[in-house]
Amino acid sequence: MGIYHKYKPVTFEYVKQIPENWKFLPNIALFEERKQKGYPKKELLAVSIKKGVTKTQEIDKKDSSNEDKSNYKLLKIGDIAYNPMRMWQGALGLSSNEGIVSPAYIILKPKNIVNPKYYHYLFRTNFYTKYSKQHSYGLCDDQLKLRYPQFKRMYSFVPPIETQNLIVTFLEEKEKQIKKFIKKKKELIASLKDQKINIINETIHKGLNLNYKSVKTDIGYTLYHPENWNKKPLKYVVKHISENTNQYKKGEYYLPLENIVSYFGEHTYQNEDVYFESNVKRFKKNDVLFSKLRPYLTKSVVAQVDGLCVGEILVFRPKKEMNPEFLNYILLSQRFIDFVNSSSYGTKMPRASWDLIGRVEISYPKNLIVQEQIVLKIKSKLKKIDSTIEKTTEEIKLSEDLLKSLIEQVVTGKLKVPNTYVAKKDTIGLAAEPANTYNTP
Repeated sequence: MGIYHKYKPVTFEYVKQIPENWKFLPNIALFEERKQKGYPKKELLAVSIKKGVTKTQEIDKKDSSNEDKSNYKLLKIGDIAYNPMRMWQGALGLSSNEGIVSPAYIILKPKNIVNPKYYHYLFRTNFYTKYSKQHSYGLCDDQLKLRYPQFKRMYSFVPPIETQNLIVTFLEEKEKQIKKFIKKKKELIASLKDQKINIINETIHKGLNLNYKSVKTDIGYTLYHPENWNKKPLKYVVKHISENTNQYKKGEYYLPLENIVSYFGEHTYQNEDVYFESNVKRFKKNDVLFSKLRPYLTKSVVAQVDGLCVGEILVFRPKKEMNPEFLNYILLSQRFIDFVNSSSYGTKMPRASWDLIGRVEISYPKNLIVQEQIVLKIKSKLKKIDSTIEKTTEEIKLSEDLLKSLIEQVVTGKLKVPNTYVAKKDTIGLAAEPANTYNTP
């Protein structure tokens, strides 16, 4: 790829020049608003920041549309739809399906001189969403709205139609290549997380010596455990802290349930002033905090500070015979979670009660030093995998940034797609190994 032979200046805050044979026109010259209604039986479509225009049934969220859809707007294949309240965040896209959308959305019907997919790419760039925000009206960000009368007065680049087509072909191919790379990397991360779970499951129930002499147990979630380990109901090795409070001390740490990441104990605290709609619990450093709400999400952490948490979190204070981190790994193990989840109550928001969890028997080494050694062994193995996950996550971020940068440079004319470009003949410098070929170091 190179640059265009000659450029000309444009009066625009975000781009100062465009290729000489490109135009810079108001959007009214490129699109007209489609306001057709009266098609209630057409398929319902949605517009999102992440996915653009999609079928509503493909989005994992509750359908909040009106039962009467006679007032919904018709969206045809090749139209661009945008959410006027979220255009400045990138909530827009080209439709590849015919259907209906909320009457609040704006539908752009392209005129003959444009390839709408080019404008799909252009309108979703960072600079154009900022441009959209400047032309949106409202007292604050949550009230900003870009109506069609404002949109049609905004300006856009207009390459020759042949160039638009070439750009679209090029970007579709690059997008496909990078998304394939990202998919492989995400599969790798999922595989590595499964390995982390397996490491916890195996080590926490078998200990340091995998060739241990075992004895049969009637513990609900495991059939065998090392013969020299203790076996007790959870309520005998922890103190259940259930005192509620509505008192908050300035600067005190607070742990909302949503700040706990499923699996592996990752969490973040808040220490700014907070308001509680209901009573909360006070915990101390080294308490183990286990979410009784939807236990299958596997949210359990060892507290790093003193603080407060919501009532949906059970607070366990380990007794002297139990290492807090060892106990936390037991609670994170898939066997334990599956057993507790099978006895939870409630359909939409299942919960596990302390009465149930407290009766669950757990097995653990009698010697605290052995417990600590098992914890160190697990941490050592997980650290190696975490390092690979971190590196892979960064590769995904870099590839996403690469795609955004490539799109912006091509749609603004900073980079030229060769006239000889043919899709699938040009590759981008990315490679990803399949998840199932990865071996944990």
